[in-house]
Amino acid sequence: MRKVITYGTFDLLHWGHINILKRAKELGDYVIVAISSDEFNELKNKKAYHSFENRKMILESIRYVDEVIAEEKWEQKIDDVIKHDVDVFVMGDDWEGKFDFLKDYCEVVYLPRTVGISTSKIKKDLLKVNNG
Repeated sequence: MRKVITYGTFDLLHWGHINILKRAKELGDYVIVAISSDEFNELKNKKAYHSFENRKMILESIRYVDEVIAEEKWEQKIDDVIKHDVDVFVMGDDWEGKFDFLKDYCEVVYLPRTVGISTSKIKKDLLKVNNG
C-alpha cells in the first residue's frame, strides 16, 4: 500500500482543498491529512474559524481522506512519515523546497495550487461583504 501525507489547517474548506486532496489520492492508496491543532495555530499566530474537532470531522467525511491526525509542532513531520510508513509527502507549490529535508525519508511532491481560491481570499472577501 502506498501512503501519502499532507499538512494544513484546512479551515473554510473550498475547492482548492478538495483539489489537493484528490491529487494526493491519485499518488497513493491511503491519504493521511495532518491538520494544525488549535494550539499549534496559536503558535503560528493563525486563527481558524472552525475548531480542530470540527475541521477533523469535515475532513474525515471526504472520500479522498483515509485518516486525519493532529499537527502539534513544525518538527513532527519526520516522525509522522516514519510512524505512519509514508511513501509520499504532498504540499502546495507555494511551499516549494521547504520540505526537501524529507527526501531522505519519502518522495516529496509539490502540487500546483488551485488558481483563484484560498482561505485567505475567502476571509478577505467576507470582510468586504461585512464592511459593505
